[in-house]
Amino acid sequence: MSEPGTIYEAIGGQEAVDRIVDSLYKHIAKHPLLIPIFPEDLTETIWKQELFLAQFLGGPPRYLEERGHPMLRRRHLEFPITPERGKAWLDCMEIALKEAEIEEKYAKAMFDRLTTVAGQMVNKLE
Repeated sequence: MSEPGTIYEAIGGQEAVDRIVDSLYKHIAKHPLLIPIFPEDLTETIWKQELFLAQFLGGPPRYLEERGHPMLRRRHLEFPITPERGKAWLDCMEIALKEAEIEEKYAKAMFDRLTTVAGQMVNKLE
């Protein structure tokens, strides 16, 4: 059997991405540092995250098709993202990867890439 071509394929495609994102936002919705910078209704935020994460992991470019270039830093500038909030988001993602039962080697690869992205989103010092 050949190795999957992308992390997206290796983890099980959109179904796995949806499990990760559902778990992620379950934790974000309860996190005292994070919930203040998110809308009360997370429906659209979850949808955008599902599109983005799928594309980020090598899945279909639906985010690009529906929302344009991610321009992550620019899209997040309106939110005060401190190093502490970046770490809190990563903590929630780490839990989500475990809860979604993502195989360790893929979870680590994803987490490493997302750690870089989270660092780039920081736009305000403590």
